[in-house]
Amino acid sequence: MKLVYDINQKPPLKKNLVYAFQQLLAIMAATLLVPVLADSTGLYLNQPAALFGAGMGTLFYIFIATRKKSPVFLGSSFAFISPLAGACAYGFLGIFVGSLFAGLVYVLIALIVKKTGTAWVTKLLPPVVIGPTVALIGLSLCGSAVNNLNNTAAGSYNLVAILVGLIAFFITVFASVKGTQSMKMVPFIIGILGAYVIALILTFIGRASGCEALQLVKLSAFDNVQLFKVPRFTFLGMFGAYKDATNTIGSASDVLSLFVLFAPVAFVTLAEHIADHENLSSIIGHDLITDPGLDRTLLGDGAGSIVGALFGGCPNTTYGESVGCIAITGNASVSTIAIAAVYCVLLSFFDPFVCFVNSIPTCIVGGVCIALYGFIAVSGLKMLQPVDLGDNRNLFVVAAILVCGIGGLTLNFGSVQISSIATGLIVGILVNVIFNKRSAEEKGEAKAE
Repeated sequence: MKLVYDINQKPPLKKNLVYAFQQLLAIMAATLLVPVLADSTGLYLNQPAALFGAGMGTLFYIFIATRKKSPVFLGSSFAFISPLAGACAYGFLGIFVGSLFAGLVYVLIALIVKKTGTAWVTKLLPPVVIGPTVALIGLSLCGSAVNNLNNTAAGSYNLVAILVGLIAFFITVFASVKGTQSMKMVPFIIGILGAYVIALILTFIGRASGCEALQLVKLSAFDNVQLFKVPRFTFLGMFGAYKDATNTIGSASDVLSLFVLFAPVAFVTLAEHIADHENLSSIIGHDLITDPGLDRTLLGDGAGSIVGALFGGCPNTTYGESVGCIAITGNASVSTIAIAAVYCVLLSFFDPFVCFVNSIPTCIVGGVCIALYGFIAVSGLKMLQPVDLGDNRNLFVVAAILVCGIGGLTLNFGSVQISSIATGLIVGILVNVIFNKRSAEEKGEAKAE
């Protein structure tokens, strides 16, 4: 695709501030949701701290690890929800130690890649493997987007919420396709705010009439709001700043338990890391695996997770939502991502903003995500263009990845669960390696004859 702004290009400052805010909105929902799902008590994980940690982790990734060569945002990873929930039993120290193990897995793999090069990665993950895997990342999120549209508890149905969510989607599409050049750069802001105004009007009508179906905006999010609030930082908790919390790592077996919880999951997010960077490379027309290099992106992701966990408790990962935003707007400027990260750091102290984000109806988030997740899926399918799907060997590789992933095939080894995306990727790699080896043998035999 034709980029409006390339990696090293800087949009005018006033526009860039708006573009960065859009990136912020694209990643905000997921970043703020992870700590809630992992620790519903808020005792060890809280949203402002996760926001601060995501911002600091991203800044480390951009400026130190990749030297401003990769426009990637790092945010709280859903893959670590279960490990984080288990680590809460060990207090702040347990959460950080577990996250440290996850980050060190990345650092170790980065050192291996730096020593051996990336040729084996390219061979192991050709377009026939990485393309459907990227598509699978987008497709696996589709259910979440559609469920969010309903905006109600499972088993119930709210037509009003669905319609408002679809309005958010259509406003986003109109701004992106038919809008002015300025509108095309911020379609998500227009979609979210436009639908939010409609939802707010319906909410006031619903309150006045007593109709719960119309009360979409979560006004309770503003209860007890403060102008300024210091996040509940992990590193302060480790040093006993919060008397209502405890640090309970007491033996080597506790440390081993944390390693078993976090380290295997890191290999799952590792696959997503490579897929996201391959996808982004195809979008911006620049091979990030080569420059700044997979070793640097992995180092940045791993160290960024450690930095993020030090402040917010949550290990970070590359965000497909951010990649989707780049694909739709054509803005791949690293400066935009950096400003979005600074927003995260600053706004984590500004309680009204966090409350506002929490008040946004999930149906609006779902409507906007239809576009975001769809672009991720389509980007993966585009990577299959040079692949000969008339060759059954390639056809079966793609089929294995998509069916295993969409079908929800997971592998469980005790407390360790390999996600359907990772399972699909593993099966696809095995099928590809086996068939490629067989193909090479057949070609060798043909030459001998």
